[in-house]
Amino acid sequence: MNKYKEGADILGVLGGGQLAKMIGFEAYRLGLGLAVIENGYDSPAGMMTKNDFGKGWNDLGELDKFIAKSTFITLENEFIDPDVISYIEQKKPVFPSSDTLRLVRDKYIQKETFRNKGIPTTEYARISNKEEAKEFGIKHGYPFVMKARELGYDGYGNRTVTDEKSVSEAFSYFEKKKPGIDLMAEAFVKFRKELAVMAVRSSSGEEKVYPCVETEQKQHICNIVTAPSVDNKEIRQKAQEMALSCVRSINGVGIFGVEFFLTEEGNLLVNEIAPRPHNSGHYTIEACHTSQFENCIRAVAGLPLGSTEMKMSSATMVNLLGDAEGNSVPNGIKSMMQLTDAKLHLYGKSESRVGRKMGHITVVSDNGNDSRQTCQEAANRISWK
Repeated sequence: MNKYKEGADILGVLGGGQLAKMIGFEAYRLGLGLAVIENGYDSPAGMMTKNDFGKGWNDLGELDKFIAKSTFITLENEFIDPDVISYIEQKKPVFPSSDTLRLVRDKYIQKETFRNKGIPTTEYARISNKEEAKEFGIKHGYPFVMKARELGYDGYGNRTVTDEKSVSEAFSYFEKKKPGIDLMAEAFVKFRKELAVMAVRSSSGEEKVYPCVETEQKQHICNIVTAPSVDNKEIRQKAQEMALSCVRSINGVGIFGVEFFLTEEGNLLVNEIAPRPHNSGHYTIEACHTSQFENCIRAVAGLPLGSTEMKMSSATMVNLLGDAEGNSVPNGIKSMMQLTDAKLHLYGKSESRVGRKMGHITVVSDNGNDSRQTCQEAANRISWK
């Protein structure tokens, strides 16, 4: 692979959303250039660079220009066809690899990969028809979750099946979305809480893991992250070990977000893995010596990984979700900034939509209750109405 040369290399990012934007901030700080390819110009990350390839990766000519401009390449979402990654790999280093993406993109294959490595997961099955769905309900009980095996996120592509009647309703929903879509079922987990761990693995084989955090969801979207989680040391360490096992099982290189259920019995089950920076790791920008975004770059460039330790004993991150349609510039920024410990991140999206991730706020302190209270108060002062 190409050697990292201060000030001479350009990091290519597949995708131009807020994750690419935050990767871009760290790339510039490290003396790298930035190239972005996205389906459309002036994405949040595309606006940061003259190397904005807005015709997207499905345009072969545009993709070739992007590849030629980039020294090494990473991605900000897992929805890219692995064949596109394979094409890039013939010309430039790209991480995560196409082989890794093939094991992650399809959630059924992802679960199979983990189970074959002995990593505990939720109960699941491939679903091809209504009869198989009903059999799953009989075996594992109602409710259960029916999922699109690919291209689902933040609750999109999920339907909760409460009884045999709602099996038909779920199939109708997915058929309207995409006829012939591949589906799977997952048993409903009675969990005490949801946890997450960011794990990073370099192209040189070095590995590091961030603290285990607790995540709280709002309408299937991550709303609040508390770092570290308040669970006992053994649970936190077990989650970190399992996160690294998940990354190794897919031969992952880069930064990975691993989500867990902590069951009522105190067991950890892997929910999903994301082969990219993750919402549950945004707190690391202010709270850790090396953010998830910087370590993403270090990993794909083959640089030594930075410390994942926290600078202070606690941090809280709250997502800012759109509460109205229209203008992307929120109200209440001046009021929010009166809370001087709160750090605001706005993503620069072109418009607000209800439930859309528009930004986040982070507060770090040596008192977890204080950081949470301040962070929630700051978030409450921001609105798009």
